[in-house]
Amino acid sequence: MGEKSSSPGQRRADARRNRDRLVAAAGDVIAEAGAEASLEEIARRAGVGSATLHRHFASRAELLEAVLHDRVQALCARAEDLLTVSSAGAAMVTWLRDVVRHAATARGLGPALTGYKSDPEFAPHNMIREAAQQLLARAHREGSVAPSVTVDDVLQLANGISLTTESLPDPAQRADVLLALVAHGLLRCANNN
Repeated sequence: MGEKSSSPGQRRADARRNRDRLVAAAGDVIAEAGAEASLEEIARRAGVGSATLHRHFASRAELLEAVLHDRVQALCARAEDLLTVSSAGAAMVTWLRDVVRHAATARGLGPALTGYKSDPEFAPHNMIREAAQQLLARAHREGSVAPSVTVDDVLQLANGISLTTESLPDPAQRADVLLALVAHGLLRCANNN
C-alpha cells in the first residue's frame, strides 16, 4: 500500500505556512544584514529549500515587498488596537516606538524597492499616515499632544530617528532611547500650551 497523497487543501495550507515562514525569516535576516541579505540564509532560517523560496517569490523584490506589506499591516493593526487605550498620548508614543523600531530595522528595505512595480493597491506611506493621523487626532482631543503638532511633524521625527539609527549595531535599542527623548518633549509640549 502506497503513501496517501495530501489533499489540495492540506497542500495549500502547507504552502501558506512556508510563505509565512519565509516572510518572517526574511524580516529577521533583513534586520540583521540589510535588504541585500542572502536569500539562501532566508530559506535556511525558514526551514525550507531555495526552490521553495523561489516558488513563492520570483524575485528578491517580491520577497521584500511581502516583508514590507506584512510589517505595515501589523503597524496599522497595532494603531487600531491602540485607539482603545485609555491614554491617547501613551498610545501615540507606543505606536511611534513600533514605527521607529520597524523603520530602524528595515535596513534599506524601502530603497531596495525603488523602481519595483509593486501592487498598486498597497500604499504603505498612506496607510502609515492614516494610522498616525487617527492616533494623533485622539491625542489632540485628549490634550496630551499640543494642537500645533502635525502628523508630518510626528512622522518626520520618527523617520529621522530611524535614519539615524538604522546603521548602528542595535538600531531598535538606540531608536527606543531617542524616541523616549522625543516623547518626553512631545507630551511636555502639550502641557505647556
